[in-house]
Amino acid sequence: MKTMKQLLGNLMLSASVMLAVLPGVVSAQAPAEEDDKSRRSRAQQLMGATAPKLAELTDDVLYGDIWERPQLSKRDRSLVTVAALIAMNRPDQLRSHLAMARQNGVTEDELIETITHLAFYAGWPNAVSAVAVAKDVFGRE
Repeated sequence: MKTMKQLLGNLMLSASVMLAVLPGVVSAQAPAEEDDKSRRSRAQQLMGATAPKLAELTDDVLYGDIWERPQLSKRDRSLVTVAALIAMNRPDQLRSHLAMARQNGVTEDELIETITHLAFYAGWPNAVSAVAVAKDVFGRE
């Protein structure tokens, strides 16, 4: 059975990925509301009204502290995160983190190699699911 620490870690990881994956909400709001909305973080837009504390923790702790720590580069953090999401078979969150990894300097070839490598450590089905996501994210056929 998972410990509370593991569950909270998985929840924070899932929330961070969700922030980068889900598209913005299209609406016919007044310009003032749109300006206010565009200033809110992804966490605030996606879950702030329902779970304001989780949105705050995502902004302040996960992205404001953890992703900014100098001990690992953002490139390395992206590789670690992608590997964790593959191992946990989280394709929805993997989608946004593959795109973020590319922004953080990880090549498509390195990401595909990561998936291939993890097939032997995290399971073949997880790797096959990850390939389907990567194919879509990278626009490959």
